[in-house]
Amino acid sequence: MSFTAKDVSNLREKTGCGMMACKQALTEANGDFNKAIDILREKGLAAAAKKAERIAAEGIVAAVVKPEQNVGAIIEVNSETDFVARNADFVQFVNECANVVINQNPVDIESLLTCSLGEKTVDAVLKEKILVIGENIKIRRFKRFEGNLYSYIHGDGRIGVMVKFNADKSIVNSEDFACMAKDIAMQIAAANPTYLNKDAVEPEVLEKEKQILMTQAINEGKPQNIAEKMVNGRISKYYKENCLVEQEFIKDPDISVQNYIDSVAKKLDTQISVADFVRFEKGEGIEKREDNFAQEVANMIK
Repeated sequence: MSFTAKDVSNLREKTGCGMMACKQALTEANGDFNKAIDILREKGLAAAAKKAERIAAEGIVAAVVKPEQNVGAIIEVNSETDFVARNADFVQFVNECANVVINQNPVDIESLLTCSLGEKTVDAVLKEKILVIGENIKIRRFKRFEGNLYSYIHGDGRIGVMVKFNADKSIVNSEDFACMAKDIAMQIAAANPTYLNKDAVEPEVLEKEKQILMTQAINEGKPQNIAEKMVNGRISKYYKENCLVEQEFIKDPDISVQNYIDSVAKKLDTQISVADFVRFEKGEGIEKREDNFAQEVANMIK
């Protein structure tokens, strides 16, 4: 019995499995649609697809840095429960994925899934983990850096930070630089800056913020010229809250982060600056399902 591309598509829609898995199942079943579903279920792939419908908002953020190669990666992988996030097998998988990002440099999640992990693809190993662990698991995001890097993980993977520094290689292994790098990473973790500096703020974002602040000032009854001065002052406050190097240094609020970096650079008789950074917080932006027990019981009765 033969089958068409439409049959493969229908099987994929029915089971949620990948196109290649559906094609192989139909080939093995000689085109018999129902038998192909059974084959996918027997292989556990359909079960994995069913779990993929469930919301994964827990998990961990992990970071790996290889100083000898001047490369590192930070990654977030989500699970359904915090219990699974503490599973050693799950943690190992997340770190293995970070190493894949370092070594194979995928451009996005889709390409990461096709990368090799041992003798299989990342996607194949991911599906195995879903079946063994019994929860939906999703690789959500990652970022790869090259250069002088420092990573910091807070709260057993709840928040992860990676920072890239512009600095002379001769000083990056010094105790002073390591202490400064950790301080900056912890600043990012705690203060959650949106931008590196003023120049990084998109013009449209800044213009929108000015419009909002102007409207606020006018609504307060301030005349136009006074309102404009107030906006300039409040924009300065916006920079201090949202730009890393403009923020108050958490360990010493009397100075800015930039002041602190400059003081360490002066001590080491060199120049240091932050080139880039990223901060991942597990589950941020994911809408968690709120289970309604009463409704669940009512649905069961129906």
